[in-house]
Amino acid sequence: MSSLRRACPVCLREIAVVGGRYARHDPPGRRMRLELVSCPGSRKIAPVTAPAEPLFDPDAPPFPGQQPLF
Repeated sequence: MSSLRRACPVCLREIAVVGGRYARHDPPGRRMRLELVSCPGSRKIAPVTAPAEPLFDPDAPPFPGQQPLF
């Protein structure tokens, strides 16, 4: 299963979102020297796009024979 991808707020590249943060990535373009440089948008918190779906409806009546847990 592939990770969700969103546009980085700094470089606007499509980057994977892992654990609610943008994955570490290089800035666009070529580097002049052999140095490792991360985009300033790396590891920033990604905004939540949609609320999570509820697992169950708390207002639904219980099924016949279902006992309360506590």
